[in-house]
Amino acid sequence: MLDEMRYTQIGQASIHPIHRLSCHCGGVVIELHLPNGVENPRRCNCSICRRRGAICSSVPLADLKILQGQALLTLYQFNTRTAKHYFCKVCGIYTHHQRRSDPGVYAYNVGCLEGVNPFELGEVPISDGVHHVSDRL
Repeated sequence: MLDEMRYTQIGQASIHPIHRLSCHCGGVVIELHLPNGVENPRRCNCSICRRRGAICSSVPLADLKILQGQALLTLYQFNTRTAKHYFCKVCGIYTHHQRRSDPGVYAYNVGCLEGVNPFELGEVPISDGVHHVSDRL
């Protein structure tokens, strides 16, 4: 079950209660509050997620703090324009997004967690973003 998947250790990397995330060029640095480690990692099959291939996990809005590079982040929105996807405009790496299905949380790119190799998560569940509940209203 998705809500039972928690990782405080991924391969050789320990997930710290306060963990940093950064883009490829290091211009954007984000601090995440992860008291339970990486919870419910997932991939999504929607049009943007399928193309970027990132594994995501989520935190409440208050648990993500941009430490550096706010001006380097660029916003991308599409379709209903509810979700807010952020990318570093220097290196192009997707760091996080405010979720459409729950605007009270940010999803973050697990591959951007410092010291973490997302390939060491093993098989990751896929969320059905193609048939998103907001598209059926």
